[in-house]
Amino acid sequence: MINREWHLLSRPVGWPKPEDFALVETEVPQPGEGQVLVRNEYLSVDPYMRGRMSAAKSYAAPYELGRPMQGGAVGEVVASEAEGIAVGDHVLHFGGWREYAAVNGRSAVKVDPAAAPLPAYLGVLGMTGLTAYAGLLRTASFKEGDAVFVSGAAGAVGGQVGQIARLKGASRVIGSAGSDEKVRLLTEEYGFDAAFNYKSGPVAEQLRAAAPDGIDVYFDNVGGEHLEAAIGSLNLGGRIAICGMISVYNNTEPAPGPRNLARLIQTRGRIEGFLVGDHYDLQPEFVREVGAWVRSGELKYRQTLVEGIENTLEAFLGVLRGDNTGKMIVTL
Repeated sequence: MINREWHLLSRPVGWPKPEDFALVETEVPQPGEGQVLVRNEYLSVDPYMRGRMSAAKSYAAPYELGRPMQGGAVGEVVASEAEGIAVGDHVLHFGGWREYAAVNGRSAVKVDPAAAPLPAYLGVLGMTGLTAYAGLLRTASFKEGDAVFVSGAAGAVGGQVGQIARLKGASRVIGSAGSDEKVRLLTEEYGFDAAFNYKSGPVAEQLRAAAPDGIDVYFDNVGGEHLEAAIGSLNLGGRIAICGMISVYNNTEPAPGPRNLARLIQTRGRIEGFLVGDHYDLQPEFVREVGAWVRSGELKYRQTLVEGIENTLEAFLGVLRGDNTGKMIVTL
């Protein structure tokens, strides 16, 4: 049996190029002791993967050149040498970017396709969902009555942040997105109080118009102009949670920082970065609360599905371009 998997051939400079990657045919691996062999059905592509393509020291190890890349995946167990996981079970794991993966049974998490559609475990009920939950409620210390601004609000994380804030009693929820269609999604389906297309004019001006009384929380997925605008609209005691800065991921020169950081003195504001991996203790609470909202229809989510292992790279590049609405997922 043939297994196809994506390898990183060279470290991208600026925007990744197709020649930096290769779709390689290998033999299907056999599970060793304590491992399971998974036939992947859904693969996750996420902005953080761009950082792992660099050799720079970061919170996650760089992808190895000439080796299969990694990422979130959900699939069916077709062979098992691990206690507690049987053939036919479905598991969430990090052996993505390939059709078959042999993974350690201790790191594979069984998921129930009867409780939620399998792709949901890569998005709304998975890592991106927990990122939204932990970043808003713990890092940004959200409290009822806060006015919340979310950048990249039509993405997998941002859309959930805004809805959780609304469900938790925010006084106002504002989002930015990269198209008028996505802006309509935020206000008409996700329940944001206001949203704007950041390509239509200066972010600071549009934010002031959408939040004339300022903001208490900013959830940052974009960085750059958005971060500077949020600092300019921050209220006394405001908090900023830095989740991502997708606007600078492909820069070849250091991006200039916000020019108005001194305003944090006036507002006694706080900026804090976070990683979802530091907050897995919230997982049971997250699944219980968000799972109930998803089942009741109070929290809505979108997915952008791309079919075929051969299109995984294009799906990833689409995330960097902002082509996706909600979670970008590759179906096999």
